Amino acid sequence: MISHELHAQIRRLFFAEHWRVHTIAAQLGVHHDTVRRAVESERFIRPGTQVRPSALDPYKAFITATLEQYPRLRATRLWAMVRERGYPGSAIQVCRYVRTVRPAARAEAFLRLETLAGEQAQVDWGNFGPIRVGATTRLLSCFVLVLSWSRACYARFALDQTLESFLRGHVEAFAALQGVPRTILYDNLKSVVLERVGDHIRFHPHVLELAGHYHFAPQPCAVARGNEKGRVERMIGFLRHAFFAARPFSSVADLNTQLIRWIAEVAHARCPAGGSSAWPRRSPRSSRASCRSRSTRSRAISCAPSTPARPPTSASTATTTRSPTR
Repeated sequence: MISHELHAQIRRLFFAEHWRVHTIAAQLGVHHDTVRRAVESERFIRPGTQVRPSALDPYKAFITATLEQYPRLRATRLWAMVRERGYPGSAIQVCRYVRTVRPAARAEAFLRLETLAGEQAQVDWGNFGPIRVGATTRLLSCFVLVLSWSRACYARFALDQTLESFLRGHVEAFAALQGVPRTILYDNLKSVVLERVGDHIRFHPHVLELAGHYHFAPQPCAVARGNEKGRVERMIGFLRHAFFAARPFSSVADLNTQLIRWIAEVAHARCPAGGSSAWPRRSPRSSRASCRSRSTRSRAISCAPSTPARPPTSASTATTTRSPTR
């Protein structure tokens, strides 16, 4: 039971001041059922919600059927479609109704990527915006290769994203990291994938030539699945805010010199493998296949920075030294 004073105050706030039941309950610190009993709401408030007819009612079945076929269709587009069919109302009513009937997106499960040592690397280009070069403006890009097991990386800034720069980045990355992974994961960029129909992929011939020389398998991600190469995406973001932001440089060469030092002192110190080595140490019992995938000394090719780094097509175009594998 409540006091007569509180009972009178509740009724005054409800009938004279037109406060809502829950507002009165919150203000006076009582339960909302206590407020309802005091104002005797069951005498004039009918249970359930009374829905008034709407001008949108004849079109609700059409909106629901369209959303079942196109779940991500915008409410403004649906409003334009029902307006063409005679709906006289505003877009606000359509938007409110669409929020209640739009099919919920299916929850997608993701598995954490775990790879073996020397098994996979991930490659992508990063865009770092325009920079001033002489009297013109050029777009600055960064080639990034990340080893999935150790998180060791190689990065190089360039003023283009040409195939020559793309191949040169691989050659320099293999030399800097002193190894070649078994698989390299790419996005579906034109430097790698010329044509794709489902699971049928036509690779760029120069990428296949590079892969044949260094004995790795190129593997593109699924379409619209950039999360499959999350390690290189995170590394590009880390480069953007931890290295490139507010960093002065006089040229791209100067920027790359600073980048090499930063990778050695900062990026590789964060590697889960302890920052000691990008590849596992080779034991006397290592298998022949394992040795091939972790060493680049038997596959090194000479590539001057001023010339495009194309994979060798004959013995006369590249210097190759090979050592016997035991």
